[in-house]
Amino acid sequence: MAELPDTPNALVEISAGVLHFTFNRPQARNAMSLGLLTDICNVFDAIADARGIRTVVLRGTGGNFCAGGDIKDMASARQSPRTQHSDAVIDYSRAFGTMLRKVNAAPQAVIAILEGAVLGGGFGLCCVSDVAIAVSDAKFGLPETGLGLPPAQIAPFVVERIGLTQARRLGVCGGRFNGEEAERLGLVHFVEAETAAVDKRLAEVVEQIRRCAPKANAVTKRIMLGVSQANPEDLLDDAARDFAECLRSDEGTEGTMAFIEKRLPNWATPD
Repeated sequence: MAELPDTPNALVEISAGVLHFTFNRPQARNAMSLGLLTDICNVFDAIADARGIRTVVLRGTGGNFCAGGDIKDMASARQSPRTQHSDAVIDYSRAFGTMLRKVNAAPQAVIAILEGAVLGGGFGLCCVSDVAIAVSDAKFGLPETGLGLPPAQIAPFVVERIGLTQARRLGVCGGRFNGEEAERLGLVHFVEAETAAVDKRLAEVVEQIRRCAPKANAVTKRIMLGVSQANPEDLLDDAARDFAECLRSDEGTEGTMAFIEKRLPNWATPD
């Protein structure tokens, strides 16, 4: 099992192959401070090769997922002197993109549990989750333009998630909307009326992921994430090589034999 770093701004727990990463800045509605950004990046770096961790669940304490960037950190960065080689504002903004890229590319299945505020950086995290489960009264939005700012590091991931047409509307209007609208837009996959129903849905999704082989899931994510960047022929050639490698691997052998023998594969059996 991977050795996890300290996370002063989050609660981290591993249980039965699931890493629960809970933002723990309730006094700020879990706004994304530099410290929290660092905690997220450090944990995802630490588990990059940890196949024993099958799923990561992102959630927030205090009834909110994440209210976006921390305004105090923004103000501090703005007041820092710029030099020819450094700009604290650029570094702060770019840290969001680095964090989103690491979560997006994680080999594990990433589930976002979306309650309360899902704004700015929290909205971006929703966009890079593999499965998004929302409470119906969650409040989604891109409020940056109302503050005189662009959602600079978040915008590419929003476009990939819901398409350019809807992303443009959300970006220039800065409006808020609930879980039902998020589902209609394709931003989230499931909407539940209350927290108990969210927890039940989470358990169902985790069980579904458990039935899938961890390496196969990691390769599947890598192939899918490469679709928009690659030449189609190169992508399909690479995917064929990935398929062959997986079929010949221990997972592929176990999975196909389990199907023939009408049993569960070893990764799907209870610990």
